[in-house]
Amino acid sequence: MTVQIRSLELKPVAVSEDAVEALRAGIRGTVALNGDAGYEEARTVWNAMVDRKPGLVVRALGAADVCAAVNFARENGLLISIRSGGHQIAGHSVAEGAVLLDLSLMKSVRVDAATKTAWVEPGATLGDVDKETAASGLVLPTGINSTTGIAGLTLGGGFGWLTRKYGMTLDNLLSADVVTADGKRLRASATENPDLFWAIRGGGGNFGVVTGFEFALHPMRGEILAGLIIHPFAEAQRLYRAYREIAPRLPEELAVWTVCRKAPPLPFLPEQWHGREIFAFAVCYAGDPAEGEKAVAEVRALGQPIADVVGPSAFAGWQTAFDPLLAPGMRNYWKSHDFADLPDELIDRLATALDDSPAPDCEIFIAQVGGAMARVAPDATAYPQRNAHYIMNVHTRWADKARDDACRAWARDVFARTAPYSMGTAYINFMPEDETDRVNGVYGGNLKRLQEVKARYDPGNLFRVNHNVKPVKVMEPAK
Repeated sequence: MTVQIRSLELKPVAVSEDAVEALRAGIRGTVALNGDAGYEEARTVWNAMVDRKPGLVVRALGAADVCAAVNFARENGLLISIRSGGHQIAGHSVAEGAVLLDLSLMKSVRVDAATKTAWVEPGATLGDVDKETAASGLVLPTGINSTTGIAGLTLGGGFGWLTRKYGMTLDNLLSADVVTADGKRLRASATENPDLFWAIRGGGGNFGVVTGFEFALHPMRGEILAGLIIHPFAEAQRLYRAYREIAPRLPEELAVWTVCRKAPPLPFLPEQWHGREIFAFAVCYAGDPAEGEKAVAEVRALGQPIADVVGPSAFAGWQTAFDPLLAPGMRNYWKSHDFADLPDELIDRLATALDDSPAPDCEIFIAQVGGAMARVAPDATAYPQRNAHYIMNVHTRWADKARDDACRAWARDVFARTAPYSMGTAYINFMPEDETDRVNGVYGGNLKRLQEVKARYDPGNLFRVNHNVKPVKVMEPAK
C-alpha cells in the first residue's frame, strides 16, 4: 500500500506505507491521512475559500517533529506547506496533495517579566500572547485580530495599534529558532546567523520553519483609550481630507485608522443605520487615557458623528473588538496598496468605492503607520517600506460561494482605481494567492539579498508554498 503525495514538480509520488509509519513512529505528534483524527482540523483555515486536501498531515508538538517532517519531505522530493495560525489570506498554509506541517498545537507562551521578554511557539495566536503579557503588565506590538497567528504575522511584518509607538512585530524580535531545509536547527539573531535573522524579518516562510520566537516586550498600563467614531459615509470626502491634515501631527501613542463599510448591527448604533454605509475612525491611544482625551480631541471634533464610543479600555480587550467581524468560516479576498499620502484624486475615488459594494461585510480600511517603525533603515530588515505611509486593505468578505466572482471583481476594481496613487509596494501579509507578480516589487532593493540568503539556506526551494522568493546564488568574482 502507498500514499499519494504531490512532488515539488506537482506530480503524484507514491510514498510507501512503511515510510509513513516510520515518520509516525519517530515523532511525538501525529501523522494523519484523509479520514484520520485531526486531518480535517489541520486543513481547515480561517479563509473559507481555501478548501484543499493535503496528502498527509504532520501535527508537530516540538522542534524534533518539525525536523522529521522537513527531512521526510526533502528526502522524498515532496511539496510541503507550513501551517501555524492558519490566518493568512492567501491560504499558503494548505496545498492540495502536499505534506501539511501543522504547528498549531505548539502554542506555549512564556513571559519573563524581569527581562521584559517572551518566548512564543509558532502555533500561538495574538490572543494567546496578549493574555500572557498582560498578566505581567507588558505588551508585544502585534496586529488587530486576536485569532491571527503570531508566526505568519511576524515573518511578514506585523503592524497594528502600537506600531507608531513601539515599531512592527518583527522590530521586536530578538531571536528565533529555525529548522532549515536540510533539517538542521539554527538560532537566528543579531549575532548568530545574522543573515538568516535579517531575512526572516519580513521575508516570510521562505527560509525555514520557525519553532520559537523570542520577543522584547514593553510596559502597558492597565487601561488605554480606544473605540470608534462613526459618521455617515456621505461625509467621506470631507472626513478623509480632514484626516489627511490631522494624521501627520498626531502623537506616536495615538493610532487613528479609517474604516468604510456597511454598518453591522452594533448595539451602540441607532437601528436605522444598520446596513447603511458608514465612515468610521478607529482610535487607540496607548498611554494615559487622560492624555489620550487631549490627543484625540481634534478627531472627535470633526463633523457630527452618529456614534462616539471612544473610552477607557483594557488593551487586551480592545485587541478582540473586531473579532466578531473577522470570525473564521467566511470567504475572504483582499487587495492592498501603500500610499505615501492621500491626494484629492485618491480621496475622490475612495469616497465612491462603496457605491457598488457586493456584500454587507466588504470594507476598506486605511491605517497610518510611521513613528518608531519609520526610524528603522529600509535595509535593516527584509521588510523594506519604512517611510511613514498609509496601508490600505480592500477587504472583501462574504458567505455564499456563488458571490465569488462579484466580490473578487469589486476588490480588484477598487485596487485598480487607486493604483495610480500607490507607492508600488504592499504589505505582503495582505496579498492574495494570485499576486505572484507583485512579490519582487514588494521587496524592492532588498530582493537581491533575499534571493542570496534563500540560496544559502534553501537552495532547492523546498519552502516554496508561500509568497515565494526564488534562490539566486551569489556570483563569485573571476580570479
